Amino acid sequence: MFGQTLAQRLARRYRREGDAYLVEVHLRELRALFNSLDPAPFLDKDLDDEAEQYIVGAVEEFPLGTPLKLVFHVPATTPDGPGPALLADSIRGYFDYRAAHAGRRLDLLLRQGRLSLLIGVGFLFACLGARSVVVGTLTGTLRDILAEGLLISGWVAMWRPLQIYLYDWWPLVRHLRILRKIRDLPVQLRVTGRPPAR
Repeated sequence: MFGQTLAQRLARRYRREGDAYLVEVHLRELRALFNSLDPAPFLDKDLDDEAEQYIVGAVEEFPLGTPLKLVFHVPATTPDGPGPALLADSIRGYFDYRAAHAGRRLDLLLRQGRLSLLIGVGFLFACLGARSVVVGTLTGTLRDILAEGLLISGWVAMWRPLQIYLYDWWPLVRHLRILRKIRDLPVQLRVTGRPPAR
């Protein structure tokens, strides 16, 4: 298992058609794909949480440049529902909305990072200035304790902006790219012979 390449692992879990891997969702009925509590018209409905998590999780397994296709299987006994074009528009609209929301979260985080950096740098300089006053005016153990405390406090104030700019932003960027990729995937609706087993 550990010696397998990424391509081998993906080939075991996903079928291919031509150059594209298939992200397949098997449904008992098409309306199961959508949140039953959402009163909006079909095109504006939210996806069911489990369906969204499955689709996002599956797409995350692939490198971003891998061609994918989103395929929904419904049994032939399903009552007439929306056609493939309407389903594709609904999926695109939903993931476009989710991508816009993720983009706003990223913008908010970066704005928070800029403000945190400004506050942190200001506080660091204030602490360094106070430290130089302490070192120049006091002597002995009290001077050492205050000087080291001010130095540590100044650098601790830089922790949050460093966390944002070193670690917090890039998972949000990747998630945004995943959502945009899903939004742009080709969507197919395929009718199968029988309902999927539970």
